[in-house]
Amino acid sequence: MSINVRKAGSIVVVMAILVSVTAFAGGRQEEAPVSPAVPDTELVVWADAGRAPVLERFGERFTAEYGVPVVVQQMGFGDVRDQLKVAGPAGEGPDIIIGAHDWLGELVENGLLEPMDLGPKATRFDPVALNAFTYEGTLYGMPYNTEAIALYYNRQLVPEPPATWDELEAIARTLQEAGRVDQGYVLQVGDPYHTYPLFTAFGGYVFGTDGDGSYDPADVGLDSPGAIEAARRLDRMVKEGLLRDDVDWEIMMNLFHTERSAMLITGPWALTAMRESGVDYGVAKIPAGTREARPFVGVQGFMINSFSENKVLAASFLTDFMATDEAMSELYEALPNAPAWLPLQGDVDDEDLAVFASSAADGDPMPAIPEMSAVWEAWSSAIVLIFQQQQDPAEAMRDAAHEVRERISRREN
Repeated sequence: MSINVRKAGSIVVVMAILVSVTAFAGGRQEEAPVSPAVPDTELVVWADAGRAPVLERFGERFTAEYGVPVVVQQMGFGDVRDQLKVAGPAGEGPDIIIGAHDWLGELVENGLLEPMDLGPKATRFDPVALNAFTYEGTLYGMPYNTEAIALYYNRQLVPEPPATWDELEAIARTLQEAGRVDQGYVLQVGDPYHTYPLFTAFGGYVFGTDGDGSYDPADVGLDSPGAIEAARRLDRMVKEGLLRDDVDWEIMMNLFHTERSAMLITGPWALTAMRESGVDYGVAKIPAGTREARPFVGVQGFMINSFSENKVLAASFLTDFMATDEAMSELYEALPNAPAWLPLQGDVDDEDLAVFASSAADGDPMPAIPEMSAVWEAWSSAIVLIFQQQQDPAEAMRDAAHEVRERISRREN
């Protein structure tokens, strides 16, 4: 790992950092050396407005100990990746960014991220979250929260949430036949992300994994027996009127908020609107099929710019100052979501977020490999064709899988 410090001729601070970094699990040494600031040295972090204040507070502590200013530059979350691609190679980027794990494929392939070693502290992070930030067997990020979808249900219409897809269909059918709702269960059309748990509940998958758990783009599972079984179930639900081909996000949410539907599957980003709607709702894990359902898991965390001249400083700030109970708790309070920090998971007092955290713990990290870009359009088109009853579900999935394989082949060549 490079220990050059930006615009500095001395490595005094870095040597002090190296001494303290050796104590990952036990915390910083009680008598760790404190050195004067190296002239013109600063640690730059790119973060969105919601998390910037927390980073600034812990940055002040880092500065007090090592004399190195931490400059937090606010940037829209969605802009960080694109800006890093330009600023990083030019030597004008940050040392640390906060971003999503599914950026890894593009950023690592372009040489923009530094491998990360969390040492024994890795045991304090959710394994699913760590796996999400692992690309081709190498860890490139320190996770701090996880995000997955779960089942919302109307308690007045569905006193007990369904444990299986058979139960969900039976409840939806009964409510519709009784005229109590327009749709017992709603799912937006052409949405692979929200459909994925149904596929995994019956053994379907997008990509298989290799020996180290990394996604294998050579193993496309959209036409696997489980995926075809799930597609046939979708087809049957459409034929029986349990799903409609005209539902988008807005219609789906409106039906639930006005109590014209009883169940839907989506994520914690819908919580505020749910709470404001006045509906007596509950949140439960996604129903199982022949096996447990596994939703996609999105993970957010910290990554180090490979072009940074302050990699050791950046690693110390993250592992010694941010990978702590206090820092992780403050990040959670700033933007509540399921924490990836295991000691904090048991302290989450929001019942809804606790369910989403449980759902994420059972999920699959969103594939961060570049080949995932070949999947979305073909898979979405197959789902639309099934909803519109324009193609046999097995044929639709086989065609989608064939298209994905062709696109991956063209990309490799």
